[in-house]
Amino acid sequence: MLVLDAGAFIAFERGDRDLAALLKRELLARRRPRTHGGVVGQIWRAGARQARVARLIQAIEVIPLDLDLGRRAGLLLGRSRRSDVVDAALVLLARDDDWIVTSDPDDLHPLAEGAGLHVEIVPV
Repeated sequence: MLVLDAGAFIAFERGDRDLAALLKRELLARRRPRTHGGVVGQIWRAGARQARVARLIQAIEVIPLDLDLGRRAGLLLGRSRRSDVVDAALVLLARDDDWIVTSDPDDLHPLAEGAGLHVEIVPV
């Protein structure tokens, strides 16, 4: 499964063909990529002018950044000595063998390690 950070959305909006192909493959296999509401907040700026992003959001699973996920993200930040709640919560959406698509691989590697996850960090 794919887990998308803000950089993935920006790359998709800019027409990144490799990412579009990766997303298409996942959707055709009936696997819905996921993200969380904090990531949507990072990328949603122009409303109706973001038609491509709006279509992508409709096609994926957007998990709420709720109390439980927030607490787990805080614990992960403490273990990994990091500070970005959005990144920590994103990593916690992944399972072993998932792919996290990101523009910040150096930020996500230590979080994945701290979470004990074996994931592929895919830079865009």
